[in-house]
Amino acid sequence: MTDDVRNIALGVIAAGISASLGWMARTYLWKRRLRRRQAFFGLPGHSESLLVVNRDAGSPDLAVHRYDVFALLELSALIKDCGAHADVVTQDMARQGFGERTEFCVGGPDSNRRMQAHMGAMLPGVQVNTDREAGPDRLAFTIGTERYRMEAGVTEYVLLARIAAGRSRPVFLFCGQRAITNQAATRYLARHHEQLARKHGTGTFVLLLKVVNSQAYGPDVVELVADVTRAATTPPARTPASPS
Repeated sequence: MTDDVRNIALGVIAAGISASLGWMARTYLWKRRLRRRQAFFGLPGHSESLLVVNRDAGSPDLAVHRYDVFALLELSALIKDCGAHADVVTQDMARQGFGERTEFCVGGPDSNRRMQAHMGAMLPGVQVNTDREAGPDRLAFTIGTERYRMEAGVTEYVLLARIAAGRSRPVFLFCGQRAITNQAATRYLARHHEQLARKHGTGTFVLLLKVVNSQAYGPDVVELVADVTRAATTPPARTPASPS
């Protein structure tokens, strides 16, 4: 074997080894990211999850608002990326406890009884004004001592929460003042779940998001207002009863 042939053979072998090591490294990193994603969402491979959808609060029929449908599509893509499966049910058919399957619950308490139950049990520090009469406080959030009013199409708020129930599967809540804010929250989760996993791990967090100028930008421009976990999960102080 001449030196030229030997050098070519060694080059081919080195290229093959480099390609194999590169493929192994990429596969390792991909699997590690997948495991982290599955842990954050509580969705191991081939597991089952629950998508709870609300009804359109502005419709007399049992319809789903199109922005809530878009939110379900965003969540379905996340679930598929984890190698898991989803069961879609309406808010009046989800009559079961939580923790056995990862749950994604979409909609405010005025249109989703399941959300109303979750907030009462797990977010006692959050109050939502569900009064149908027009007024500055309609659909306003009160979190602790702070109030967040909605200006439709200009400034709207949505809560994005991950509730960890011990070793059980988590519950994700997307509670917005309007349907478009629900989609904004699911899109925010899809874009930032890796950062959220690094910051919060697999624990509970409650984030208040602001959707800016949705009448022009739709659900795309979202700002993080604050991490309100402590205030949202703390029951409000009881006012002493007045003496008779």
